[in-house]
Amino acid sequence: MLIPAHNEEDRVAAAIDGLWDQTRPPDLIVVVCDNCTDATAEIAAEHGAQVFHTQGNTHKKAGALNQAIAWLLPHLDDRDLLLVQDADTVLDPWFTETAEGTFNRKVGAVGGVFYGESGGGLLGLLQRMEFQRYAWELDRSGGKAQVLTGTGTMFQARVLREVRAARRDGVIGGGSGYYSLASLTEDDEMTKAVKTLGYRTMSPAGCAVVTEVMPSLPKLWHQRLRWQRGALENLRDYGWTKVTARYFVQQFLMGFGALSFFVYLTFMTVSMSMYGWPGLSPFWTSIGLLFVLEKTVSVRRAGPLAVLVAAVMIPEMLYDLFQHAVYFTSLWGLVRRSEEKWVAT
Repeated sequence: MLIPAHNEEDRVAAAIDGLWDQTRPPDLIVVVCDNCTDATAEIAAEHGAQVFHTQGNTHKKAGALNQAIAWLLPHLDDRDLLLVQDADTVLDPWFTETAEGTFNRKVGAVGGVFYGESGGGLLGLLQRMEFQRYAWELDRSGGKAQVLTGTGTMFQARVLREVRAARRDGVIGGGSGYYSLASLTEDDEMTKAVKTLGYRTMSPAGCAVVTEVMPSLPKLWHQRLRWQRGALENLRDYGWTKVTARYFVQQFLMGFGALSFFVYLTFMTVSMSMYGWPGLSPFWTSIGLLFVLEKTVSVRRAGPLAVLVAAVMIPEMLYDLFQHAVYFTSLWGLVRRSEEKWVAT
């Protein structure tokens, strides 16, 4: 088990303890201390983890993982499993057992189903609702992972070896290591790499993880801008393939939906300012009620407050506008080829 960490003294203990509490405990936990200047290494050792210090790494998380995997992988057989988990995440006790049971010849990696931790006020709740809907969609798709989340993903050792070989042979880009050094979102890129090699990626319901939510709008903005810009750049780098076609369609629909939402709000604002409230149409009222029903049902497991916020709609509409702003800012940056800098969140 690898836990990449940069100054995570406040969270790394909970991450390690969550691994020791697994129904199928790990054989080895390694905390990858990347340019740490706090007590991360000492706390990790106190909680039973081995500590690996990166050397001269300037490539953030991907570079740290590449060093640690290169150090560890020679000691693993092809069928051995390697879990990569963020230091701000705690795994459900059934995670490793469920993931191990999901692997077969066609499954190359198993990612977590992430949920948001408590706290953060209304902004935190909106993020938990968003994560809950993603989990709901995963369940409806039979657990087929769209992204091998960095919060927790288990790989077959032979798949990691194949990814590295494919990078070195020029079949996929991203350098010559295991994780791409050219991507802002190494987990999204790794998903496409694994799928390009012909493997399936799964996220079964039993592989739940709890991760942090952003406590403020600026932090959320930088996090989502990195995610969205990274996703777009990965698609640009891979181009249109059998694997990426679905992702291209998703991005197109996301942009189309954002534009449609903006046009609708503009039309309603102008119409109401000129003609007043238009009244209720039985047909459109029925459509609206179905929309609200879907919104509330999809977050019911997040609790009654989440259902109430979903029914009110306005907070989520504002949250959607925020997400749309992230999308178009990322798209504009991609078109202008401006450099997106990594901002710690």
